[in-house]
Amino acid sequence: MRSSSTGDDAAISPATVAFASAIGTTIEWYDFFLYGVVTPLVLNKIFFPNFDPVAGTLLAYTTFFVGFISRPIGGIIFGHYGDRIGRKTVLILTLLIMGIATFLIGTLPTYASVGIWAPILLLLLRVFQGIGIGGEWGGAVLMAVEHSPTGQRGFYGSWPQIGVPAGLLLSAGVVYLLSFLPEADFFAWGWRIAFLLSALLVALGLYIRLKILETPAFMQAKKEEKVVAVPVVDLFKTHGKNTLLGLGARYIEGVTFNIFGVFIVGYITGTLHLPRQTALAGVMISSAMMILMLPIYGYISDRIGRRKVFAIGSLLIGVLTFPSFWLMQSVSPILIWIAIAIPFAFVYPAVYGPQAALFSELFDTRVRYTGISFVYQFSGIFASGLTPIIATMLLATGDNQPWLICLYVLAVSVISAISVFLMRESNQRDMTVDSKATSPV
Repeated sequence: MRSSSTGDDAAISPATVAFASAIGTTIEWYDFFLYGVVTPLVLNKIFFPNFDPVAGTLLAYTTFFVGFISRPIGGIIFGHYGDRIGRKTVLILTLLIMGIATFLIGTLPTYASVGIWAPILLLLLRVFQGIGIGGEWGGAVLMAVEHSPTGQRGFYGSWPQIGVPAGLLLSAGVVYLLSFLPEADFFAWGWRIAFLLSALLVALGLYIRLKILETPAFMQAKKEEKVVAVPVVDLFKTHGKNTLLGLGARYIEGVTFNIFGVFIVGYITGTLHLPRQTALAGVMISSAMMILMLPIYGYISDRIGRRKVFAIGSLLIGVLTFPSFWLMQSVSPILIWIAIAIPFAFVYPAVYGPQAALFSELFDTRVRYTGISFVYQFSGIFASGLTPIIATMLLATGDNQPWLICLYVLAVSVISAISVFLMRESNQRDMTVDSKATSPV
């Protein structure tokens, strides 16, 4: 479906919209992932200082997890309005919510200053971060996918996915530079700069998003009066099976990212006892490579089908996690960077690249924003938010050996591969044609 339903829409190329979506998601994910990057380095020490290192890290990761609990709330709220009033308006609001919450984290007093109020305020702002990102991903993806021609949705849909590694690269890079400050300065005020920078990024994001037009698919649904009163109700009545399969498919993607993009920082510094710069450099190198790989896999999914690319990628991640953690035991920085890059930079994009188009094609326009937001954000609770906690506990259970973590990733990869195999291939689907009848609401 080419973006030509109106004269205005025809003036905007799919590439322009996809690029704008990538910039917007980069800013949003910078805000969200910054918390995960800083947690094992700073937040566990200055907001939970009265606990032993493992307990403090688990408590800090628990506030990290709360962001994933609130993401489905944001997904349902903003998915509802995204399906009823349009994608663009909702995207502007989510960017503001996310940016303000991130900026305020940088101004919080520590436990030493205000006691228990410090972690409580941190928790509250993390909730708002989750609500903001909960509505962000679905809208950004749909802006790219619904503006794309049939046969190229995997490629253009992978562009907003670039925002994830780009956001992680940006957040890890900022913290990496700040970590060269003297230790006392880094803990006193240096880490705050990374959060305060969000104000500048949000201003840039708003400027870009205000210039993008509504998607042709939504405009057509609105013209044909296909907009439903309560999208989430219609979703479960007409797309229940696809929703469940989407949740299962997303499992390996969330686990992989949070093992190799979040947990690995604490593992390298706390268990392997290497400098935080080594850990952050490994994540940054993989993130930079991933930016190049995502559109490649998106393009491949347009040629041979999304299910095949996604399922093979899922299984490869499960297998490659074992040699990856084995190689890290060398404690050689270069080998550690290679160990992270193999599953994270080269194979993970086979899952994450086609995911935007794959999930979008599961749902009809009238419930698409709600559907992909629910699948992505609700699965984030068990696939993403719990992963650093589970990995930390498995590491402790396994006597600081990572093999239980590897077995967990392998099991998850099988679940996701089966879920994808049970889907119907839809890379040639017309996004404006309903596949399911509208349910009475």
